[in-house]
Order: sequence, then structure tokens, then C-alpha cells
Amino acid sequence: MQLVDTHCHLDEDAFADDVEAVVNNATENGVAAIVTIGTDAGSSRRSVELAERFPSVYAVVGIHPNYTAAALDGDWDTIEELSHHPRVVAVGETGLDRYWDHAPPELQREYFLRHLELSRRTGKPFVVHCRDADEEVREMLRENARQGVLNGVMHSFCQSAESAEECLGMGMHLSFTGMLTFKRNDELRTIAAGLPKERLFVETDAPYLAPVPFRGKRNEPAYVQHTLNTLAEAHNLTPEKMAEITTTSACRFFGIQLRS
Repeated sequence: MQLVDTHCHLDEDAFADDVEAVVNNATENGVAAIVTIGTDAGSSRRSVELAERFPSVYAVVGIHPNYTAAALDGDWDTIEELSHHPRVVAVGETGLDRYWDHAPPELQREYFLRHLELSRRTGKPFVVHCRDADEEVREMLRENARQGVLNGVMHSFCQSAESAEECLGMGMHLSFTGMLTFKRNDELRTIAAGLPKERLFVETDAPYLAPVPFRGKRNEPAYVQHTLNTLAEAHNLTPEKMAEITTTSACRFFGIQLRS
């Protein structure tokens, strides 16, 4: 059984002392590919370096909405340059965040549009962060969808069934984190059960959002198995079958070819 962790942050300080062991542990637990996500210019560059260092790691480059106000002159040029790197499989994470007050809404929207445009120019998909901004994010996606079907993923999906259906209708994929395993999230599991399984991914968002039974501890890519198991149960499938479906979809989406 091969899995893909479609979203984590291997460049963060939480992995500074043992990133090689974390990658190896993921491989030993069936995680054939890890997609590590940049949050600013420096993080994106480190993500690319990790992808160059480890054959199973791929990078996504961009400026997270919460970091847009801290972006310096030339940082966006760096993202554009890195987006063409052969180990870079998408741009982001981008989107809107109304939970934290780290960047003005208008600046977040500007950078969201920059990422969407860069995605279309490079032909690489985009990764969306959405926190307490569901309707605003969908509004911007609707506008962009006028140019054609969207090639993106809603990372850490935890919105409504209505939001899921609209995003899918625009061409998006949806990705679930360890939140799917939390006991209080029956509604999210019900929503996941009603979605087309070929459009779903699993992720860790490591080092955050560790799934049950590791909740409250440092998350890592090897733990994506637990989210996969919960998603499989919601769809009344074996973990092996759900792994086959989500891995095939993720590899197609990111343009990843797994090693046999």
C-alpha cells in the first residue's frame, strides 16, 4: 500500500533536528511521496532544497496569506523563479485567513490572485488555505473559474457540504487532515462520505493537526495512514482500496510518478 501526504511543512523548526529520520519513517510506513509546502520566500526555498535532498519529497512554493504583510521586495520574484523548478509540483499555499489578524484582507486577496495567475501560467496546480473565510474564498474562485476549470485543492477541508459541492463543481479537489479523525467531527466524516472519492486527498499538515491517536503531539507524514483509515471507513472501503484511489488521484494532480 502506497500513500501520499499531500500537505506538510518539513522545513519548520519542529523537524530541524530529525528531518531525515522523519522522511525515513514515512517511507517505512508506506508513504511513497511527501509534498512539503512553502509559506514565504525563505520557506519555499527550503522546501525546494528538501525536495532536492530526498527523492520522495516534492515542493510547493508560495506566500501564505498570513505572511503576505511581511513579504519583502523581491520575495514574489523568488516564488515565480522557484515555481519553474522541476521538483516544484504546485504553487501555494495561498488563500484567505480571517482567524488571525496578520495581514490586511485586501493584501491577502491580491496575493491570492497572484498565485492563481501563476498557476495558470506555469500549468501547475494551486493549494488553497481557507480559515474563517469560506464565502470569500469561493467568491474569488468563482471569478477565476470564468477563465476555465480550476486546477486546485482545498487544503485541510473542514467547511460545509455546500462548500464542498461548489468547489468540486469548479474542478477543485479536497484534502483531509487529521481533523477527520477527531471524535467531535462526525459532521465532517458525514460530509466526506458523500463526496466522490476520486477527488479526495489525505494530508497531515505536519507538524500540526496530528490525528488520533497522536492528537496533541508533533504530527509527521507517517501518520497520514490514520486519516486514510478514517476516510476509508467513511466510504465503506478497505484502507488498501482507499489508498489506491487517493494516491492515484494525488499523483495525477501533482504530476508525481512514484518509484516502483
